[in-house]
Amino acid sequence: MASIMAEMNTLKGPANPFDDWRSIGIAIFMALVGYTVMVSVPVLSTALVHKVGFTEEQVGRIWGADLGGLSLGAIISAMLVARMNRRHLVFIGVGLSIGANALCMFYSDYEMVLALRILAGVGSGIFTAVAVVTLGGTTNPTTAYNLELIGFAFSTALELNYLPQLSMNEIYLFFMILSGLCAALVFWIPARPLNKEQLAEQEKHQAIHENWNVPKIIPWLCLTAVCFTYINIGGYFTYIELAALADGVSQEWSGSVLTWSSFLGIVGCLIAYVCTRYGLFKPLFISLITMAVIVAMLALGINDINLAVSLFGFMTLWTFVDVYQSAMVAHMDRSGSLVALLPSVQGFGQFVGPNIAASIVGAGLGYPVMFIASGSMALVALVLYMGVSLYMHR
Repeated sequence: MASIMAEMNTLKGPANPFDDWRSIGIAIFMALVGYTVMVSVPVLSTALVHKVGFTEEQVGRIWGADLGGLSLGAIISAMLVARMNRRHLVFIGVGLSIGANALCMFYSDYEMVLALRILAGVGSGIFTAVAVVTLGGTTNPTTAYNLELIGFAFSTALELNYLPQLSMNEIYLFFMILSGLCAALVFWIPARPLNKEQLAEQEKHQAIHENWNVPKIIPWLCLTAVCFTYINIGGYFTYIELAALADGVSQEWSGSVLTWSSFLGIVGCLIAYVCTRYGLFKPLFISLITMAVIVAMLALGINDINLAVSLFGFMTLWTFVDVYQSAMVAHMDRSGSLVALLPSVQGFGQFVGPNIAASIVGAGLGYPVMFIASGSMALVALVLYMGVSLYMHR
């Protein structure tokens, strides 16, 4: 970790405050907090079923609503992040998140919880977008996002292991404490984007030397591909534990595999770091094809072995793909307006994915159809990236 941070400092231009290690560290922490629901949704879904009494279809709608709110909040940030003090945006997001989670402790009916999760998601989306833009503003965003995803591996493992031991009210309180810490630490991140002189200096120190001056339609296509990738992730990750339990896998085994698989995110980051010598496209193509296969394979039935293989592969590829997708958009948009939309399209994909999966389960089509539908979304993302690659190499 120290060597990677040293690399960040070596690459930085003297006029880039985003390369400060404190800015990077706080932005990573804020991103981890904002994505807490996204990375712990399997155990949160199980908790709502077993501890509150919601149906399997309802939990897909509830956590999908939370991540849909994340998408909306990130859109709000994207519209304001280039003009408004970013620290003020974080305070607004934290206030919404704490307020909605506090109210969830007093209401347990489906419609109210659904509405409050949307509001909590909006708050998380606002400060998560600020965190992602802050990382995207560094001289080497690939390394910055790699650091973020290494942090995800540890935070995901902790959350998947300890959240099931808490009551729902304790889970909501946990969310509130994390959000409050974001507000307390926000003064270490830059309040404004780089000016023209700073951007020019940053270009001299950029780690990847390619012509990223592309029409706006190209980064928008990349954002669309990110959305489809997260439709796949959302459907799979929301229902993986419930699907395993339905096929007779014990909760002890599924919970253990979920916890340990989260550490494979570190492997994904290390592989991504090594594979940067092969460019951004080829590794991304291979990883999306593999992700589609390891998700769809569970349509044949789930047992202890293929659950472990699928989850270990999935968690490795999730972080691997995220490094490449985030870095690609960051290199195309140095101002940060489109980078701020990354949490939005991720959240929207995580909103659509669980809702598609919930509709399939609610219609009685079963988990096999759900896994096939989810896996196919990664192939749609693949087709979009192939189109972008063809344009870039013309």
